[in-house]
Amino acid sequence: MFTFLLVVQAIIAACLVTVILMQRSEGGGLGVGGSPSGFMSARGAADFLTRSTTVLATLFVGLSIVLAIIASVKHAPTDIDTSLVKQAPATSPVPQAPASGDPLSGAAQQVGGGAEGAANGAVPLAQ
Repeated sequence: MFTFLLVVQAIIAACLVTVILMQRSEGGGLGVGGSPSGFMSARGAADFLTRSTTVLATLFVGLSIVLAIIASVKHAPTDIDTSLVKQAPATSPVPQAPASGDPLSGAAQQVGGGAEGAANGAVPLAQ
């Protein structure tokens, strides 16, 4: 049923584009500009292309709403899959601060190699 309505939606969309492109351009898109007498005249309102555009646009919007409802009901998850949940580690190793008192300098010495890192040509970290 969903596939059938989707095909009907595509046909209506193609017809709507065709009807819109067949209409005569009167300038001033979206009702801006142009003569006000031609905008709401009896001949302009009764035009076949205008009526068919209205009907096709109404069908398109209505069918879009119906398809959205069908898709949300048909494809709604019934349960949550927890098989891909990442398990957190029980304990994580945290580097301990040295007993000298400054925890940042101790961490910098652990990462940078301390004084022996500066002896082998590495740039020492600020302390």
